[in-house]
Amino acid sequence: MSGDVTRTTADLGARLPDIPRATLYRQIGLLAEGGLLEVVDEQRVHGAVERHYRLRRDRTRIDRDAAASMSLEDHRHGFAAATAALIAEFDAYLDRDGANPVADLVATARASSGSPRTRWPSWPRSCGRPSPPGRPTPPPRAGGPT
Repeated sequence: MSGDVTRTTADLGARLPDIPRATLYRQIGLLAEGGLLEVVDEQRVHGAVERHYRLRRDRTRIDRDAAASMSLEDHRHGFAAATAALIAEFDAYLDRDGANPVADLVATARASSGSPRTRWPSWPRSCGRPSPPGRPTPPPRAGGPT
């Protein structure tokens, strides 16, 4: 649900066929109640109200104070959710007519997150920043470690 795309619960159900309908309705209701989804339109369809939802991007950010109050498990779940969203957006891109990762400069190179000290805990501070695997280590800058 990136951008200004709106979807109904039925649309989402078609895209998530392995999710039981009752669970989907309950989770969408919770997301709307929590302010992450907003109702942008309602229509009567066969006597029922069909709601069109849009993701509120302004509510999907975790600020510094919220991050500081999160447990390690909360961070684990947040990272998993962000990764799943990235995968879903990439799948949606690949499903488009004319998708061309090379022409569109879509990178799929291995990436690493975190500081050099978290990726390589034994890396001495005096050695500066290590280079990613497969790349030569650049010479240190004048004036000390980088």
